[in-house]
Amino acid sequence: MNWRVMLTVENVAYLHRACKQLHSLSYGKVHRTQWKPVLSSAYPMCPVQLHPRLWQPDTSPQARLLTTKERKKSAKKKPQQIKPKEEKQEVEIMNEMTVAALAKAMHKDIDHIYEALLNVDINLDALEPDSVLSEMWIKHIIKKSGMKPKWAKLKEEKVKENKDAARRPPADPALLTPKPPVVTILGHVDHGKTTLLDSLRKTQVAAMEAGGITQHIGAFLVHLPSGEKIAFLDTPGHAAFSAMRARGTHVTDIVILVVAAEDGVMKQTEESIQHAKNAKVPIIVAINKCDKPEADPDRVKKELLAHDVVCEDYGGDVQTINISALKGDNLMALAEATVTLAEVLELKADFTGLVEGTIIESSVDKGKGPVTTAVIQRGTLRKGCILVAGKSWAKVRLMFDENGKAMEAASPGMPVQIAGWKEVPPAGEVILEVESEQRAREVVDWRIYAEQQEKMKKDLEVIEAKQKEHTDAYKKERESFGNMTWKERRTAMYQAKKRLSLLRPKERVQSDKNKLPVIIKGDVDGSVEAILNILDTYDADEECELEVLHFGIGDISEKDVTLAETFEGIVYGFNVNASKSIQQLAAKKDIKIKIHNIIYRLIEDLQEELSCTLPRTVEEHILGEAAVLATFEVTVGKKKVLVAGCRVQKGQLDRKMKFKLIHKGDVVWSGHLTSLKHHQDDISVVKTGMECGLSVEKNIELQVGDEVVCFSEEEVEQKTSWDPGF
Repeated sequence: MNWRVMLTVENVAYLHRACKQLHSLSYGKVHRTQWKPVLSSAYPMCPVQLHPRLWQPDTSPQARLLTTKERKKSAKKKPQQIKPKEEKQEVEIMNEMTVAALAKAMHKDIDHIYEALLNVDINLDALEPDSVLSEMWIKHIIKKSGMKPKWAKLKEEKVKENKDAARRPPADPALLTPKPPVVTILGHVDHGKTTLLDSLRKTQVAAMEAGGITQHIGAFLVHLPSGEKIAFLDTPGHAAFSAMRARGTHVTDIVILVVAAEDGVMKQTEESIQHAKNAKVPIIVAINKCDKPEADPDRVKKELLAHDVVCEDYGGDVQTINISALKGDNLMALAEATVTLAEVLELKADFTGLVEGTIIESSVDKGKGPVTTAVIQRGTLRKGCILVAGKSWAKVRLMFDENGKAMEAASPGMPVQIAGWKEVPPAGEVILEVESEQRAREVVDWRIYAEQQEKMKKDLEVIEAKQKEHTDAYKKERESFGNMTWKERRTAMYQAKKRLSLLRPKERVQSDKNKLPVIIKGDVDGSVEAILNILDTYDADEECELEVLHFGIGDISEKDVTLAETFEGIVYGFNVNASKSIQQLAAKKDIKIKIHNIIYRLIEDLQEELSCTLPRTVEEHILGEAAVLATFEVTVGKKKVLVAGCRVQKGQLDRKMKFKLIHKGDVVWSGHLTSLKHHQDDISVVKTGMECGLSVEKNIELQVGDEVVCFSEEEVEQKTSWDPGF
């Protein structure tokens, strides 16, 4: 059906009006004179009525009169339903996300991340689940997966409830029971502290210590003939173990200060007195080695006066006992004095309730695992008790005394070895018993959390102090440049440095000094400025000169690679990219391109490169020493060779190694031997105590009494002394 036939009209006026409306749309060229003859000739008997659509014509831009073909085609089509636009899944992202963290946030497996990075400029072989992805790659992966990124909001961390364990309140004095005194032996090194304990408990601990010097705190329970028990702590006397001595005084009831009668008050003696005073512990002075002829106990008492230790002989309250620990003289008098002082102090403790104690020393036993030696101060320790110390906890599996004998219980004043710790707790920590394993874990978790918070607080204070110091120095320096921008200032500094180099003589400019040229590229001005400010702190020019060839903003370009090739430098980028073609060009020209997104990582990398420019140092390791006992000449062919007869005094002489000849303390020759013989036989190695004859490769005058040293050489890498301050 022709579209004209569908437009039935009532009369010419209506037709004229309809044509006018249609014509006003400008979608078809229909003149009003064409309607009447067409309608009358085709359908003379058509009903006289106006089509309803003509009264309200469609005036939208999409409206147009359809052809017959289009109308039939549209009639066959079903009306299409408009589907709502699907919203993309949002993925919360944050800085420094790892591959595994991104996969978890996207609810995908790690293989999906690798697939999304195919055919891009990234080394997939070096990508591990814990590898950190840059922001660019994170957004690329999310976009390729049909998702959209969303920066994660920083969650306000809730303040954790304090779940730490603490000591119990003081017990009722009526419930306290007498306990053995804990006595600490203090004094200068080699004044006889451990020998004194040996004599008291008839053991040989001193002989087993390295070099005869106590290297750790030993805790022992000594049974006196009178039936009394005394817990002794033996502490090191060497200067390096001051912390151990301090730890011993804080768990003790009485201090026995051992002073050698022939040496008097020494440095560690003074330190021990100070530890006892800080802990407010009474002192008994044991003047040892009184059996020696040069012993002078009165001199010791007078020297103690200078440190506010007034003996009874001088009107004070400090007991002094003259003893000989080696021969066992007067030891019972010392023990009785200790027991008497303990009775005066009325030492008592609470034997009931939760256990409290202090760790004296810690170690790891191959069969028992982590083991601690502790002194119990409250409660009674038994197997199965749950203990907490520091950031470790234990369920007591085994208990031993100092001789390795199993114990069933340990009461206050008794030293005990405890096995069952999950980790080795540090010495000096307080032991507290808790109700259950769950409670122990809560305490340990809280202490770890509290330590982390404290460390973060201290680190923040240090960072803020460094930032303030750096800002103040930067402002002061910036004032000298007036209103210049940082770029202008850098240019001015570079020009000034260039002018100075032109004024130098050529022979001084072309020096053999180490030099590391670098190019710095960053994402923004502030990043480049921050890096350059750190480089301004470089103060190791005598080791290697650090030269900034160029700095700028933007991705690494071919120009940067060419400049680095010219000056044999390194290109450093911060939060920028280097295209695959640039990387290939750099690899072809053997130029290093190093890109980082953390400033201190970049500086650490630079420190390593500076260290690589330093020459290796040669360390000598002495293998053997020999003394020249005699010299004589032997005929080899037509030549006379000077031979030195030597005896090896230390180590061994190896002919393959290097030798040096020392005459009156000065090295007069260094090199290799031409021969090494034992009697008439050529040998390669001469050991301690053996005699040999040797000759050197040059005509060196060997004399009786000279020293021959055999040594090996080892190259060791140096590290730059530059410390950027973080």
